[in-house]
Amino acid sequence: MGLATREAYGKALVQLGKENENIVVLDADLSKSTKTADFAKEYKERFINVGIAEQNLMGLSAGLASYGKIPFASTFAVFATGRAFEIIRNSICYPNLNVKIAATHAGITVGEDGGSHQSIEDIALMSSLPNMTVIVPADEAETVQVIKEAARINGPVYIRLGRLAAEDIFDENYKFEVGKGIAVKEGNDITIVTTGLTTNIALEAAKELENDNVNVRVIHMPTIKPIDEEILIKAAKETKCIITFEEHSIIGGLGDRVCSVTSLKSPVKVRKVGIEDTFGQSGTPKELLQHYGLTKENIKNVVMEEINK
Repeated sequence: MGLATREAYGKALVQLGKENENIVVLDADLSKSTKTADFAKEYKERFINVGIAEQNLMGLSAGLASYGKIPFASTFAVFATGRAFEIIRNSICYPNLNVKIAATHAGITVGEDGGSHQSIEDIALMSSLPNMTVIVPADEAETVQVIKEAARINGPVYIRLGRLAAEDIFDENYKFEVGKGIAVKEGNDITIVTTGLTTNIALEAAKELENDNVNVRVIHMPTIKPIDEEILIKAAKETKCIITFEEHSIIGGLGDRVCSVTSLKSPVKVRKVGIEDTFGQSGTPKELLQHYGLTKENIKNVVMEEINK
């Protein structure tokens, strides 16, 4: 078991701080949880705690970016994208400023904090904004690369990070590229397109399905916007069906991004597995993943349903 992606974020920020003096970090009074406290400890003069004021967090970040700094703004995903949406839209994306929003505790695996704190619409909100790049890393190694690459991108970036420890998928040979998906398992029967936490779940399910002679291709899609059209079109042509699998609402998330490509460029059946049109609720992360069908067992069942059709 590797680190949670939020913990990998904290480590990567410290490395970035050594390499680039223009990196500044801002937080809305949650630095111990978002792990920006790691950066604050090393570079006190380049860290700003704005307090519980998410709109100010984004506005101040925009101001710093306009003076040549590279701000990383962090808080929980539900606050970053919900409470501060207008400021992100009008003060960051509209002028195309170089702000990196690294939002932690995304999805239902926040757990017992409940539906008010479980951000299951953040990908939809951020993907709707012009100029915004949206990235969802799956593990520690990928997160470190994502943070470094985000600092190199000139423009707004939204990075979705999780609370739970994440299984290691990638090693030191992996190279993250913005806008590129990666087939973490090959197969020609059905394709699962997934991102973030659910990538490892999909990978485990696909490996077990080999025992039933079902060959599943698993595509990890770290960049939701811009999405990798080439890898999706190839999957649409070579496999019978695409199943999207995400810890997010099925409305406006990865599934809809995939559909927008395939419906126009290579029509194929797409079945979306994620959070239905509902809010989250309180429970342990394991209980919630089970309740909402984000499990190895459920994705195997969905694959077999499509195979049997």
